[in-house]
Amino acid sequence: MGSLLVAVIYLIFISLGLPDSLLGSAWPKMQLAFGVPSSYAGYVSMTISFMTIISALLSPRMIRKLHTRWIVILSILLTVLGLLGFSVCRQYWMLFLFAVPYGLGAGAIDASVNHYVANHYSSSVMNFLHCFYGVGAVISPAIMAHALKVARWNEGYRWTAFVQIGILLICILSLPLWKKSEAGGEEEAQNSSGIREALTVPGVVLTLIAFFSYCAGEATCFLWTPSYFAGTRPGLSDGTIASFGSLIFGGLMLGRLISGFISNRLGDRLLIRLGIAVELAGILMIFLPSQGYRVAAVGFVVIGTGMGPIYPAIQHMAPANFGKRHSAAVIGLQMASAYIGSTFMPMVFGHLQQALGIGIMPQYLLVFALLNVGMLELAYRRLRLGRAS
Repeated sequence: MGSLLVAVIYLIFISLGLPDSLLGSAWPKMQLAFGVPSSYAGYVSMTISFMTIISALLSPRMIRKLHTRWIVILSILLTVLGLLGFSVCRQYWMLFLFAVPYGLGAGAIDASVNHYVANHYSSSVMNFLHCFYGVGAVISPAIMAHALKVARWNEGYRWTAFVQIGILLICILSLPLWKKSEAGGEEEAQNSSGIREALTVPGVVLTLIAFFSYCAGEATCFLWTPSYFAGTRPGLSDGTIASFGSLIFGGLMLGRLISGFISNRLGDRLLIRLGIAVELAGILMIFLPSQGYRVAAVGFVVIGTGMGPIYPAIQHMAPANFGKRHSAAVIGLQMASAYIGSTFMPMVFGHLQQALGIGIMPQYLLVFALLNVGMLELAYRRLRLGRAS
């Protein structure tokens, strides 16, 4: 029964990745269809992320009242509504209506499932599961690229919604597995701390800044990688440009797959340090002057590979670093701070690139990579001092 539940969680992580890369892959065509500036993608992304922040902050309370299994069902249903809604949009303003369920569906499921896995499974399992997030995020740009070849961008959203519906049906059938597994943890969930109390725990605020920085870089790659190639490598076909939306996700999947084999041996902290070093190497590759697109494309894959273990490792450390009583609230706060980075920083980059050119993307990514590692090292130091005192 336990292995069947893990298989269902794998599917849930695929469903988490499916919606995230669609906007970036489709935006070059959506922009033309709606007749708006390229920076307007940031407003849509910001709305989605803002709703995700709300649902992430509500997740500790939802975990106490609804439990993970029902949060999963409700959240996937909301993302299906958002995807189908995007597929019928004919004017730019309509995107904001369906960005609401699109975002609400992401935050609560992300926080609740990550909390569940962090408390019940090893770091290796956490990385393998997050690898499957990359599977979903690679599949959807491929769906969009095919839609752009044979139909329109609207169909890319519609076909992705159909995949989500299939996953939703499987999750509904798996409800008995969740009920049995969660039965022993209901009392623990009832006694978990709230958001305000968790904020007072030493090191928590520093990890929130680190999460903000990580997702600022990650979300910028999600949204703007195809536009980077469209703006710096002229002559590429629409389908090729759309497919570049999968580069960062392919790297994430590879990084988490590798981490799944070595994380239990290396530990979460060393894994994060190695990941950021690899990410910096990928950013350096994009800095290198090149007429073609291959070196930069490999650079984005390397960036994603380095980013791969950072997200799951920080969340997996939450129960050990801050205690199981605080873990649900801390993970909810981490998700909220991450999505604040996802909300505002791609939009900020959109305005910067409109003024300075899309070529500033590697410099932008470098700033947040350095901020990420700096805040995490400070958090580790704070934790050591707190335990020594």
